[in-house]
Amino acid sequence: MYSYVARQPIFNRHQKTAGYELLFRNGESNAFPAGIDENKATCRLLVNSYIADSDGMAQAGKRCFINFPHQSLIRLLPTLLPKKQVVIEVLETCEPNDELLLAIRHLNRLGYMIALDDFTMDERWQRFLPYVHIIKLDLLKVGLDAACDYVEQNRGRKLMFLAEKVESHHDYTRVHQAGFHFFQGYYFSRPELLKSRNLKPERLSTLRLLQEVCREQVDFERVEQIIASDLSLSYLLLRYVNTAIDRLKVPISEFRQALVYLGEEKLKVFVSAVATAQASFDKPQELYALSLQRGRMCEILASASGQNIEAKPAFMTGLLSMIDALLDQPLEELLEQLPLQAEIRQALLYQQGALGQLLALAIAYEQAKWCQVNQMGEALGIAAPSIGQSYQLALQWSSKYGLQTSARSLTAVQTG
Repeated sequence: MYSYVARQPIFNRHQKTAGYELLFRNGESNAFPAGIDENKATCRLLVNSYIADSDGMAQAGKRCFINFPHQSLIRLLPTLLPKKQVVIEVLETCEPNDELLLAIRHLNRLGYMIALDDFTMDERWQRFLPYVHIIKLDLLKVGLDAACDYVEQNRGRKLMFLAEKVESHHDYTRVHQAGFHFFQGYYFSRPELLKSRNLKPERLSTLRLLQEVCREQVDFERVEQIIASDLSLSYLLLRYVNTAIDRLKVPISEFRQALVYLGEEKLKVFVSAVATAQASFDKPQELYALSLQRGRMCEILASASGQNIEAKPAFMTGLLSMIDALLDQPLEELLEQLPLQAEIRQALLYQQGALGQLLALAIAYEQAKWCQVNQMGEALGIAAPSIGQSYQLALQWSSKYGLQTSARSLTAVQTG
Protein backbone atom coordinates (compact mmCIF):
# COMPACT_ATOMS: atom_id res chain seq x y z
CA MET A 1 0.00 0.00 0.00
CA TYR A 2 1.23 3.50 -0.80
CA SER A 3 0.77 7.00 0.57
CA TYR A 4 0.39 10.02 -1.68
CA VAL A 5 1.05 13.71 -1.30
CA ALA A 6 0.93 16.55 -3.81
CA ARG A 7 3.66 19.17 -3.60
CA GLN A 8 3.28 22.61 -5.16
CA PRO A 9 6.15 25.13 -5.12
CA ILE A 10 5.79 28.63 -3.70
CA PHE A 11 7.91 31.38 -5.24
CA ASN A 12 9.30 34.64 -3.89
CA ARG A 13 9.46 38.00 -5.69
CA HIS A 14 12.56 36.89 -7.60
CA GLN A 15 10.74 33.76 -8.83
CA LYS A 16 12.97 31.55 -6.69
CA THR A 17 11.42 28.64 -4.82
CA ALA A 18 10.77 29.67 -1.20
CA GLY A 19 8.95 26.52 -0.13
CA TYR A 20 6.39 23.86 -1.01
CA GLU A 21 2.78 23.40 0.00
CA LEU A 22 2.00 19.77 0.85
CA LEU A 23 -1.50 18.59 -0.07
CA PHE A 24 -3.04 15.32 1.07
CA ARG A 25 -3.97 12.75 -1.60
CA ASN A 26 -5.14 9.15 -1.24
CA GLY A 27 -4.53 7.85 -4.76
CA GLU A 28 -3.24 8.57 -8.23
CA SER A 29 -5.89 11.26 -8.75
CA ASN A 30 -4.21 14.59 -8.03
CA ALA A 31 -7.12 16.09 -6.07
CA PHE A 32 -8.23 16.18 -2.44
CA PRO A 33 -10.53 13.15 -1.96
CA ALA A 34 -14.18 13.78 -1.19
CA GLY A 35 -15.69 12.62 2.08
CA ILE A 36 -12.49 12.31 4.13
CA ASP A 37 -12.17 13.94 7.54
CA GLU A 38 -9.76 16.90 7.41
CA ASN A 39 -8.09 16.02 10.71
CA LYS A 40 -7.43 12.44 9.65
CA ALA A 41 -6.09 13.66 6.31
CA THR A 42 -3.66 15.99 8.10
CA CYS A 43 -2.49 13.22 10.47
CA ARG A 44 -1.95 10.84 7.57
CA LEU A 45 0.04 13.45 5.70
CA LEU A 46 2.23 14.14 8.73
CA VAL A 47 2.84 10.52 9.69
CA ASN A 48 3.01 8.78 6.32
CA SER A 49 4.59 11.54 4.27
CA TYR A 50 6.32 14.21 6.30
CA ILE A 51 7.71 12.30 9.30
CA ALA A 52 8.41 9.11 7.35
CA ASP A 53 9.98 10.97 4.40
CA SER A 54 10.62 14.60 5.33
CA ASP A 55 13.84 14.65 3.31
CA GLY A 56 11.87 13.98 0.14
CA MET A 57 9.31 16.72 0.80
CA ALA A 58 11.47 19.82 0.53
CA GLN A 59 15.00 20.94 -0.18
CA ALA A 60 17.49 22.53 2.19
CA GLY A 61 16.41 26.03 3.19
CA LYS A 62 12.86 25.55 1.88
CA ARG A 63 9.85 25.38 4.18
CA CYS A 64 6.90 23.02 3.88
CA PHE A 65 3.48 24.73 4.09
CA ILE A 66 1.06 22.29 5.74
CA ASN A 67 -2.72 22.70 6.19
CA PHE A 68 -4.11 22.25 9.70
CA PRO A 69 -7.88 22.11 10.42
CA HIS A 70 -9.38 23.38 13.67
CA GLN A 71 -9.15 20.26 15.82
CA SER A 72 -5.54 19.55 14.82
CA LEU A 73 -4.55 23.06 15.88
CA ILE A 74 -6.38 22.81 19.21
CA ARG A 75 -4.52 19.55 19.89
CA LEU A 76 -1.26 21.37 19.03
CA LEU A 77 -0.48 18.76 16.39
CA PRO A 78 1.97 21.14 14.62
CA THR A 79 4.36 20.75 17.57
CA LEU A 80 5.25 17.40 16.03
CA LEU A 81 7.19 19.33 13.40
CA PRO A 82 10.46 21.30 13.48
CA LYS A 83 9.57 24.98 13.63
CA LYS A 84 12.35 26.06 11.27
CA GLN A 85 11.18 23.76 8.48
CA VAL A 86 7.42 24.34 8.27
CA VAL A 87 4.72 26.96 7.90
CA ILE A 88 1.48 26.20 9.74
CA GLU A 89 -1.47 26.99 7.48
CA VAL A 90 -4.68 27.71 9.40
CA LEU A 91 -7.41 26.38 7.14
CA GLU A 92 -10.24 28.69 6.14
CA THR A 93 -12.71 26.20 7.66
CA CYS A 94 -11.38 26.94 11.16
CA GLU A 95 -13.71 28.78 13.53
CA PRO A 96 -11.95 31.97 14.76
CA ASN A 97 -12.98 31.46 18.39
CA ASP A 98 -11.15 31.90 21.71
CA GLU A 99 -9.98 28.29 21.78
CA LEU A 100 -8.25 28.65 18.39
CA LEU A 101 -6.74 31.98 19.38
CA LEU A 102 -5.10 30.41 22.43
CA ALA A 103 -3.61 27.68 20.24
CA ILE A 104 -2.29 30.15 17.65
CA ARG A 105 -0.77 32.38 20.34
CA HIS A 106 0.94 29.36 21.89
CA LEU A 107 2.36 28.20 18.55
CA ASN A 108 3.54 31.73 17.86
CA ARG A 109 5.36 31.85 21.21
CA LEU A 110 7.02 28.53 20.40
CA GLY A 111 8.48 30.16 17.29
CA TYR A 112 6.34 28.62 14.52
CA MET A 113 5.61 30.57 11.35
CA ILE A 114 1.85 30.81 10.86
CA ALA A 115 -0.21 31.55 7.73
CA LEU A 116 -3.94 32.18 7.35
CA ASP A 117 -5.07 30.13 4.35
CA ASP A 118 -7.69 31.49 1.91
CA PHE A 119 -8.08 34.66 3.97
CA THR A 120 -11.51 36.24 3.45
CA MET A 121 -10.96 39.55 5.30
CA ASP A 122 -13.55 38.53 7.91
CA GLU A 123 -13.30 40.95 10.86
CA ARG A 124 -13.27 38.04 13.32
CA TRP A 125 -9.71 37.24 12.21
CA GLN A 126 -8.34 40.68 13.09
CA ARG A 127 -7.33 39.69 16.62
CA PHE A 128 -5.30 36.80 15.17
CA LEU A 129 -3.12 39.01 12.96
CA PRO A 130 -0.52 39.95 15.64
CA TYR A 131 0.38 36.23 15.84
CA VAL A 132 0.34 35.55 12.09
CA HIS A 133 3.22 35.96 9.64
CA ILE A 134 1.65 35.27 6.22
CA ILE A 135 -1.80 35.94 4.77
CA LYS A 136 -2.75 33.83 1.77
CA LEU A 137 -5.27 35.37 -0.63
CA ASP A 138 -7.00 33.18 -3.19
CA LEU A 139 -7.29 35.34 -6.33
CA LEU A 140 -10.19 33.32 -7.70
CA LYS A 141 -12.25 33.58 -4.49
CA VAL A 142 -11.41 37.12 -3.40
CA GLY A 143 -10.92 38.60 -6.84
CA LEU A 144 -7.71 39.99 -8.31
CA ASP A 145 -8.52 43.65 -7.70
CA ALA A 146 -9.83 43.13 -4.17
CA ALA A 147 -6.75 41.08 -3.21
CA CYS A 148 -4.38 43.72 -4.58
CA ASP A 149 -6.29 46.54 -2.87
CA TYR A 150 -6.06 44.71 0.48
CA VAL A 151 -2.28 44.26 0.19
CA GLU A 152 -1.73 47.87 -0.88
CA GLN A 153 -3.79 49.09 2.10
CA ASN A 154 -1.87 46.91 4.59
CA ARG A 155 1.70 47.35 3.40
CA GLY A 156 2.67 49.07 6.66
CA ARG A 157 1.80 46.04 8.83
CA LYS A 158 4.29 43.37 9.85
CA LEU A 159 2.70 40.84 7.52
CA MET A 160 3.71 39.02 4.37
CA PHE A 161 1.21 38.23 1.62
CA LEU A 162 0.97 35.18 -0.60
CA ALA A 163 -1.07 35.18 -3.81
CA GLU A 164 -2.77 31.83 -4.47
CA LYS A 165 -4.23 30.70 -7.81
CA VAL A 166 -1.95 32.85 -9.94
CA GLU A 167 -3.14 31.58 -13.32
CA SER A 168 -1.58 33.92 -15.88
CA HIS A 169 1.21 36.39 -16.58
CA HIS A 170 -1.31 39.20 -16.17
CA ASP A 171 -2.20 37.94 -12.68
CA TYR A 172 1.45 37.69 -11.71
CA THR A 173 2.32 41.18 -12.96
CA ARG A 174 -0.62 42.70 -11.11
CA VAL A 175 0.03 41.01 -7.73
CA HIS A 176 3.77 41.62 -7.98
CA GLN A 177 3.14 45.36 -8.46
CA ALA A 178 0.69 45.35 -5.55
CA GLY A 179 3.43 44.18 -3.19
CA PHE A 180 2.75 40.47 -2.66
CA HIS A 181 5.76 38.63 -1.21
CA PHE A 182 5.01 35.08 -2.40
CA PHE A 183 3.22 33.50 -5.36
CA GLN A 184 1.62 30.13 -6.04
CA GLY A 185 -0.47 28.81 -8.90
CA TYR A 186 -0.70 27.07 -12.25
CA TYR A 187 1.13 29.95 -13.94
CA PHE A 188 4.28 28.63 -12.23
CA SER A 189 3.63 24.95 -11.58
CA ARG A 190 0.86 22.44 -11.01
CA PRO A 191 1.06 20.25 -7.87
CA GLU A 192 3.44 17.32 -8.32
CA LEU A 193 2.10 13.97 -7.09
CA LEU A 194 4.58 12.05 -4.93
CA LYS A 195 4.13 8.41 -4.02
CA SER A 196 5.85 6.43 -1.28
CA ARG A 197 5.49 3.13 0.49
CA ASN A 198 3.02 3.34 3.36
CA LEU A 199 3.92 2.60 6.97
CA LYS A 200 1.38 0.41 8.71
CA PRO A 201 1.78 0.11 12.47
CA GLU A 202 0.01 -2.87 14.01
CA ARG A 203 -3.37 -1.64 15.21
CA LEU A 204 -3.15 -3.47 18.51
CA SER A 205 0.30 -1.98 19.17
CA THR A 206 -1.01 1.50 18.45
CA LEU A 207 -4.00 0.95 20.75
CA ARG A 208 -1.74 -0.29 23.56
CA LEU A 209 0.59 2.64 23.06
CA LEU A 210 -2.25 5.14 23.07
CA GLN A 211 -3.55 3.66 26.31
CA GLU A 212 -0.12 3.92 27.95
CA VAL A 213 0.49 7.57 27.10
CA CYS A 214 -3.00 8.50 28.34
CA ARG A 215 -2.16 7.33 31.86
CA GLU A 216 -1.62 10.01 34.50
CA GLN A 217 2.02 8.93 34.81
CA VAL A 218 3.58 7.45 31.67
CA ASP A 219 5.50 4.21 32.24
CA PHE A 220 8.39 4.62 29.79
CA GLU A 221 9.45 1.01 30.23
CA ARG A 222 6.07 -0.26 29.03
CA VAL A 223 6.03 2.30 26.20
CA GLU A 224 9.47 1.12 25.13
CA GLN A 225 8.30 -2.51 25.07
CA ILE A 226 5.31 -1.67 22.87
CA ILE A 227 7.33 0.39 20.39
CA ALA A 228 10.04 -2.26 20.20
CA SER A 229 7.40 -4.85 19.27
CA ASP A 230 6.39 -3.07 16.05
CA LEU A 231 8.76 -2.26 13.21
CA SER A 232 6.72 0.62 11.79
CA LEU A 233 6.32 2.32 15.17
CA SER A 234 10.04 1.90 15.77
CA TYR A 235 10.94 3.49 12.45
CA LEU A 236 8.47 6.34 12.83
CA LEU A 237 9.69 7.12 16.34
CA LEU A 238 13.32 7.27 15.25
CA ARG A 239 12.45 9.39 12.21
CA TYR A 240 10.40 11.71 14.40
CA VAL A 241 13.23 12.15 16.89
CA ASN A 242 15.60 12.89 14.03
CA THR A 243 13.15 15.43 12.60
CA ALA A 244 12.02 17.06 15.84
CA ILE A 245 15.36 17.47 17.58
CA ASP A 246 17.95 19.66 15.88
CA ARG A 247 21.05 18.12 17.40
CA LEU A 248 21.28 14.81 19.19
CA LYS A 249 24.00 14.82 21.82
CA VAL A 250 24.46 11.04 21.66
CA PRO A 251 23.53 8.72 18.73
CA ILE A 252 20.68 6.40 19.65
CA SER A 253 21.40 2.79 20.59
CA GLU A 254 18.10 1.92 22.31
CA PHE A 255 14.50 3.14 22.19
CA ARG A 256 14.61 4.47 25.77
CA GLN A 257 17.01 7.18 24.60
CA ALA A 258 14.53 8.30 21.93
CA LEU A 259 11.75 8.49 24.52
CA VAL A 260 13.91 10.51 26.91
CA TYR A 261 14.78 12.97 24.16
CA LEU A 262 11.09 13.51 23.44
CA GLY A 263 9.60 13.70 26.90
CA GLU A 264 5.97 12.99 27.79
CA GLU A 265 4.27 15.86 25.97
CA LYS A 266 5.87 15.34 22.56
CA LEU A 267 5.44 11.59 22.92
CA LYS A 268 1.70 12.04 23.50
CA VAL A 269 1.32 14.25 20.43
CA PHE A 270 3.28 11.75 18.34
CA VAL A 271 1.17 8.79 19.48
CA SER A 272 -2.13 10.61 18.95
CA ALA A 273 -1.08 11.53 15.41
CA VAL A 274 -0.13 7.93 14.60
CA ALA A 275 -3.40 6.64 16.05
CA THR A 276 -5.48 9.17 14.10
CA ALA A 277 -3.63 8.55 10.85
CA GLN A 278 -3.98 4.80 11.07
CA ALA A 279 -6.66 3.27 8.89
CA SER A 280 -7.70 -0.33 8.32
CA PHE A 281 -4.48 -1.35 6.62
CA ASP A 282 -3.80 -4.96 5.73
CA LYS A 283 -0.48 -5.74 7.33
CA PRO A 284 2.07 -8.08 5.69
CA GLN A 285 2.32 -10.10 8.87
CA GLU A 286 5.14 -12.39 7.74
CA LEU A 287 7.46 -9.44 7.21
CA TYR A 288 6.68 -7.90 10.57
CA ALA A 289 6.84 -11.23 12.37
CA LEU A 290 10.27 -11.93 10.90
CA SER A 291 11.61 -8.51 11.89
CA LEU A 292 10.43 -9.00 15.47
CA GLN A 293 11.74 -12.53 15.58
CA ARG A 294 15.12 -11.48 14.21
CA GLY A 295 15.41 -8.62 16.68
CA ARG A 296 14.65 -10.89 19.63
CA MET A 297 17.02 -13.59 18.35
CA CYS A 298 19.87 -11.08 18.08
CA GLU A 299 19.10 -9.91 21.60
CA ILE A 300 19.25 -13.46 23.02
CA LEU A 301 22.40 -14.28 21.06
CA ALA A 302 24.09 -11.15 22.42
CA SER A 303 23.53 -12.38 25.98
CA ALA A 304 24.72 -15.90 25.08
CA SER A 305 27.87 -14.81 23.27
CA GLY A 306 31.33 -14.94 24.74
CA GLN A 307 31.77 -11.28 23.86
CA ASN A 308 30.57 -8.24 25.76
CA ILE A 309 27.69 -7.33 23.39
CA GLU A 310 24.85 -5.17 24.70
CA ALA A 311 21.40 -6.69 24.27
CA LYS A 312 19.33 -3.60 23.38
CA PRO A 313 21.46 -2.43 20.42
CA ALA A 314 21.42 -6.05 19.23
CA PHE A 315 17.61 -6.06 19.32
CA MET A 316 17.42 -2.79 17.40
CA THR A 317 19.85 -4.13 14.78
CA GLY A 318 17.75 -7.22 14.15
CA LEU A 319 14.45 -5.32 14.12
CA LEU A 320 15.60 -2.67 11.63
CA SER A 321 17.26 -5.18 9.30
CA MET A 322 13.92 -5.62 7.51
CA ILE A 323 13.11 -1.91 7.07
CA ASP A 324 14.24 -1.75 3.43
CA ALA A 325 11.86 -4.59 2.52
CA LEU A 326 9.02 -2.82 4.34
CA LEU A 327 9.51 0.52 2.59
CA ASP A 328 10.88 -0.64 -0.78
CA GLN A 329 13.80 1.77 -0.48
CA PRO A 330 17.55 1.22 -0.32
CA LEU A 331 18.71 0.53 3.22
CA GLU A 332 21.50 3.09 3.00
CA GLU A 333 19.06 5.90 2.17
CA LEU A 334 16.76 4.94 5.04
CA LEU A 335 19.56 4.78 7.59
CA GLU A 336 20.71 8.26 6.66
CA GLN A 337 17.39 9.47 8.07
CA LEU A 338 17.79 7.73 11.46
CA PRO A 339 19.98 8.94 14.35
CA LEU A 340 21.50 5.50 14.98
CA GLN A 341 24.67 4.52 16.77
CA ALA A 342 27.55 3.94 14.33
CA GLU A 343 27.88 0.27 15.37
CA ILE A 344 24.24 -0.40 14.49
CA ARG A 345 24.59 1.39 11.16
CA GLN A 346 27.70 -0.63 10.24
CA ALA A 347 25.97 -3.84 11.26
CA LEU A 348 22.91 -3.13 9.12
CA LEU A 349 24.81 -1.95 6.05
CA TYR A 350 27.80 -4.27 6.02
CA GLN A 351 27.21 -6.88 8.76
CA GLN A 352 30.42 -5.67 10.34
CA GLY A 353 31.42 -5.62 13.99
CA ALA A 354 29.98 -7.72 16.78
CA LEU A 355 26.40 -6.60 16.04
CA GLY A 356 26.90 -7.36 12.35
CA GLN A 357 28.14 -10.86 13.23
CA LEU A 358 25.04 -11.47 15.34
CA LEU A 359 22.80 -10.30 12.49
CA ALA A 360 24.63 -12.49 9.97
CA LEU A 361 24.28 -15.48 12.30
CA ALA A 362 20.53 -14.93 12.72
CA ILE A 363 20.04 -14.61 8.94
CA ALA A 364 22.15 -17.71 8.26
CA TYR A 365 20.04 -19.71 10.71
CA GLU A 366 16.80 -18.49 9.09
CA GLN A 367 18.15 -19.63 5.72
CA ALA A 368 19.35 -23.01 7.10
CA LYS A 369 22.99 -22.39 6.12
CA TRP A 370 24.29 -24.73 8.78
CA CYS A 371 27.99 -24.57 7.93
CA GLN A 372 27.92 -20.79 8.24
CA VAL A 373 25.87 -21.04 11.42
CA ASN A 374 28.51 -23.29 13.04
CA GLN A 375 31.42 -21.10 11.92
CA MET A 376 29.77 -17.85 13.08
CA GLY A 377 28.65 -19.41 16.35
CA GLU A 378 32.21 -20.50 17.13
CA ALA A 379 33.56 -17.03 16.30
CA LEU A 380 31.06 -15.47 18.71
CA GLY A 381 31.53 -18.10 21.42
CA ILE A 382 27.95 -19.38 21.15
CA ALA A 383 27.28 -23.12 21.37
CA ALA A 384 25.19 -24.64 18.58
CA PRO A 385 22.33 -25.72 20.92
CA SER A 386 22.08 -22.14 22.22
CA ILE A 387 21.64 -20.84 18.67
CA GLY A 388 18.74 -23.18 17.99
CA GLN A 389 17.22 -22.35 21.35
CA SER A 390 17.48 -18.60 20.67
CA TYR A 391 15.55 -19.09 17.43
CA GLN A 392 12.75 -21.00 19.17
CA LEU A 393 12.52 -18.49 22.00
CA ALA A 394 12.45 -15.60 19.52
CA LEU A 395 9.71 -17.31 17.52
CA GLN A 396 7.59 -17.76 20.64
CA TRP A 397 8.20 -14.18 21.78
CA SER A 398 7.33 -12.59 18.43
CA SER A 399 4.09 -14.60 18.29
CA LYS A 400 3.15 -13.62 21.83
CA TYR A 401 3.98 -9.91 21.78
CA GLY A 402 3.98 -8.83 18.20
CA LEU A 403 1.05 -10.04 16.19
CA GLN A 404 -1.72 -11.14 18.55
CA THR A 405 -4.94 -9.52 17.33
CA SER A 406 -7.56 -11.81 18.79
CA ALA A 407 -10.68 -10.53 20.51
CA ARG A 408 -9.25 -11.76 23.80
CA SER A 409 -6.10 -9.64 23.32
CA LEU A 410 -8.12 -6.55 22.44
CA THR A 411 -10.30 -7.02 25.49
CA ALA A 412 -7.22 -7.29 27.69
CA VAL A 413 -5.84 -4.08 26.27
CA GLN A 414 -9.09 -2.15 26.62
CA THR A 415 -9.60 -3.24 30.22
CA GLY A 416 -5.94 -2.49 31.07
